[in-house]
Amino acid sequence: MITVTTYDPKLGQTTRGNIELVDDWKKSTDKIIWVDIESVSNEEDADLLRQFGIHPLAIQDALRERHPPKIERFDKFLFLLFRGLDANTSGIDFGVIQLSLFVGERFLISRHNGLSVSVNALYDQIANEPKLMAEGAGALAIRIGNRLARRYIEILIGLEPRFDEIEEEMFRQPDDSLLSELTRYKSRLRNINRIAKYHEQVVTRLRTEQTPWIDASLHHDLIDFYEQVERTQSLATLHYQIASDLTDGYLGMSSHRLNRVMQILTIITVIFVPLTFLAGIYGMNFENMPELSTRSGYFIVIAIMFVIAVTQLIYFRKKRWV
Repeated sequence: MITVTTYDPKLGQTTRGNIELVDDWKKSTDKIIWVDIESVSNEEDADLLRQFGIHPLAIQDALRERHPPKIERFDKFLFLLFRGLDANTSGIDFGVIQLSLFVGERFLISRHNGLSVSVNALYDQIANEPKLMAEGAGALAIRIGNRLARRYIEILIGLEPRFDEIEEEMFRQPDDSLLSELTRYKSRLRNINRIAKYHEQVVTRLRTEQTPWIDASLHHDLIDFYEQVERTQSLATLHYQIASDLTDGYLGMSSHRLNRVMQILTIITVIFVPLTFLAGIYGMNFENMPELSTRSGYFIVIAIMFVIAVTQLIYFRKKRWV
């Protein structure tokens, strides 16, 4: 689906339609256009991008299914590639989409291979405040990127209560499913951290490098964008450490419980070793065993076994092994 929005600064109005608005924009000298491309065939995408003079290498990167976030400056436009969360993401088990932004003079092109919540959020803002497009293509691109970064923060903040619950469950009712859950969280948090590092590199270059399409008036917007990305990275790192600590704590508790079980089994074994020894001796079938003819021999052996067992239990109790 291709959605085209143009803004006429003379009238202060936006017009939303399809690809036919591109020709009208080309004829004007002051209109601003935003072309949003979603889930269109690669051939159709490439044809449309070439109409705006997009470099073939930038088109190639934008059409890839997976590519690390990047920023690249060309003669007539600025190419930004982000990795955003898909529309179905509501928690840490997230999916991602590639979001490509081409920022040029009077035009912004956004291309994504799935529904983008960040793009739709900007559409809603423009519907309420059409003059937002008067800020320029660069400002629109930063708004999209800022919203994209905020979504990562939202799912990271939403994970905090679950860590508290896991910690309580570890003491109340430990289960191996908690370990599997923590392992999954660590994997996801590691992915978020890696994505945030890429985004940080992109935003850092946006802040430090002068480009004609990112106006100096956007300085504070870029700072806010950078802070969102930096916070994403710090939260992902913090949560990863918490998940690691909980994992170590769970493994430590499991190891302690196992040691206690092994300790009890060892004590039982130690107690029964001498008893088994006595039973083995008097269970041998030799004719010349005087104790066997003793009338009270059975009771004496049982008493000796009892004394041995009780003595060992008292000893283990003093050592605080039981």
